[in-house]
Amino acid sequence: MAQKKQPSADPVTEPKKRRRVSVADVDAGVEAKDCIKIYLVSSKEEVGVSDSFCINPVDLNSFFDEDGKIYGYQELKRGKGITDLKSALQSIFAETLVESKDDFLQTFSTETHFIRSAVSTGEVIQHKASNEHSHVELAVSDLEVVRMVVGNMATGHLYSCLVPLVLLLVDGSNPIDVTDPRWELYLLIQKKEDQQGDIPNRLLGFTALYRFYHYPDSTRIRLSQILILPPYQRKGYGSYLVEVLSNVAIAENVYDFTVEEPLDSFQHVRTCVDIKHLLAFEPIRHAINSAVLSLKEGKLSKKIHAPRFVPPLSAVDDVRKTLKINKKQFLQCWEILIYLSLGPADKCIEDYFTIISNRVRADILGKDSGTAGKRLIDVPTTYDQEMSFVMFRSKDSEPSSVQMDTTETNQEQQLQQLVDLRIREIKLIAQKVSLGCASSVTAKE
Repeated sequence: MAQKKQPSADPVTEPKKRRRVSVADVDAGVEAKDCIKIYLVSSKEEVGVSDSFCINPVDLNSFFDEDGKIYGYQELKRGKGITDLKSALQSIFAETLVESKDDFLQTFSTETHFIRSAVSTGEVIQHKASNEHSHVELAVSDLEVVRMVVGNMATGHLYSCLVPLVLLLVDGSNPIDVTDPRWELYLLIQKKEDQQGDIPNRLLGFTALYRFYHYPDSTRIRLSQILILPPYQRKGYGSYLVEVLSNVAIAENVYDFTVEEPLDSFQHVRTCVDIKHLLAFEPIRHAINSAVLSLKEGKLSKKIHAPRFVPPLSAVDDVRKTLKINKKQFLQCWEILIYLSLGPADKCIEDYFTIISNRVRADILGKDSGTAGKRLIDVPTTYDQEMSFVMFRSKDSEPSSVQMDTTETNQEQQLQQLVDLRIREIKLIAQKVSLGCASSVTAKE
């Protein structure tokens, strides 16, 4: 056995050679939204074409860990990166995800008639030639709105294919429960003859509604998700679909039709549709004329508690019963109805804007949050101090004690920005409604 060589005792030794270590560049990662593109295609010929419709912007970062970045793919030609792309993409596309281009192209052959087959089990709610609907930019094709009740296999399969669109394009939405029959899908379908003479069903958009029981013998419907596919947005299809839903609520005599956390863009569309219905609703015309007359006479602007031009309770009830517009939405529309009845040159227009300003400020400061004139007083007790208090409402609905954060130095500026935003919104909706009415009159003439 060889003996381990001992180190030399010679004090003169050669200097040790230092090992050179190369440090790889740190992978800073790439945000998912910057390196993944998603296209919408409707035929094989559109796949891989430079002018295919790219969904942009779309937020993909939330599907990739905490920082939304992809790691390990810089200058990587083959192999596997650090981030598990397949797992992340499956969280979006689930069973609809395919891994090869050939498999994807094959889906056009196997699922060409999928939409037609699926909606054949539904109920056509409204079928109107688009050239009869002045707000829709479609020349010759027909539109159908098909209602499908969730809970059966056909509807569940169809919605599972729509889930990726919900996750990618509907802010803050989660998939609905496809086993709950109280959910309903409304699909906006375009039926357009192709070059082969076939008439496929093209999906333009969809919405999901939920039916709640309302005591004692009615229901309430709430819109939870709505999406017009990006290639068809800003062409009037959203307004068309919302109008159909409003007509469904009226025809089926539900208690009311509400919307779950609407975005500003959708709220704008919804209000335009409701204003159109309200302008044709005779029972509130007298209330509008009365409010306008009071404003012109200078009565409303001098009252402390008239910042909303509050309509009579009878009008609120009539609108809810007939048009299925709830009170909160009606009050938003009411301000616009008043503005439509005023001329830009009216002397009282400044008083109108002052009243709108007072209303917005009151909302922000808590007046309309249910705390108007209410005070809480602790009551000495031997029971549970946190459970013992008295609430009372002061006379004349004194201003609420709820205030904005006093540490904000630009509080007044923030309030004014909200006031300006509301006034711009009123003017814009009024302009669109006026143009729509003018178009309808011209068409009839």
